[in-house]
Amino acid sequence: MELRQLRYFVTVVDEGGFTRAAQRLHLSQPGLSAQLKQLERELGQRLVDRGARTVTATEVGRAVLDHARAALAAVDRIEQTVQEFSGLLRGRVRLGAVSGAAADEFDIAGVLAGFHDDHPGVAISLTEDTSERMLAALDRDDLDLALVGLTGAELGPGIATDVVLETPLVAAVAAESDEPADTITLRALTERRLICLPRGTGLRGIFERSCAAAGFVPEIAFEAAAPPLLLELAARGLGTAVVPALGAEEAAGFGVRVLPIVEPAIRGRLALAWRGDRPLAPAAKVLLGQLRIALRTGT
Repeated sequence: MELRQLRYFVTVVDEGGFTRAAQRLHLSQPGLSAQLKQLERELGQRLVDRGARTVTATEVGRAVLDHARAALAAVDRIEQTVQEFSGLLRGRVRLGAVSGAAADEFDIAGVLAGFHDDHPGVAISLTEDTSERMLAALDRDDLDLALVGLTGAELGPGIATDVVLETPLVAAVAAESDEPADTITLRALTERRLICLPRGTGLRGIFERSCAAAGFVPEIAFEAAAPPLLLELAARGLGTAVVPALGAEEAAGFGVRVLPIVEPAIRGRLALAWRGDRPLAPAAKVLLGQLRIALRTGT
């Protein structure tokens, strides 16, 4: 018994005849019929009834059919698995990340280095951009994976995400400021010159959406792509920076004090994003898995 004979048998039953099955298999009809007869001789049972117009499975054939389909499906899975591992020897992966994500607690460089050591034939590219532009690049198929900030806005129908970090947004003021409170309400920020990430970033998007829900438009006096620069501007008394939460020791190192934003509290979310409406290439699939583990554990 050969696998190709099982495939011929299944196809003949599915097509209800030798003519259509032969066309689908790109075989001659006599050759297909001969192969099926050989399978029947080896099994010692007729598998199909050859009618004048249609071919149907016999009782034995119907009992064998499910097993034949399962065997063929198993072979297909084996071939797919081998192809996936073969695909890791070549190809490319295009990764995007929000500014600053490749530093601090996210060792993206370490993940990429490890991936390159394991799969030196795969070309890897990394670009930094705003979340908005990277999501558009995923839609255009210009990126395979991206680490983006989510704004709460609805994503494209084909985009899948996995949140790897949630953090409160806080207001940072100069350490020597005479700020009397330990917290600040969102509404109170209407009276301040604000320092924030640029439009298109997840943090800016979620902040502006929160302000809009509260009925006001924030006054953004300074924009910078990296949170450390926002903190430096705040430390020099140029305004109040809206940044992801940081500890008191880290804040002191930047020369700022941190005021949690309340009424309401705002949380930023970083997520890995990819096209979920079609299979990822093998190399991108493996890198996605490694990034999910690394970004969640901070290793």
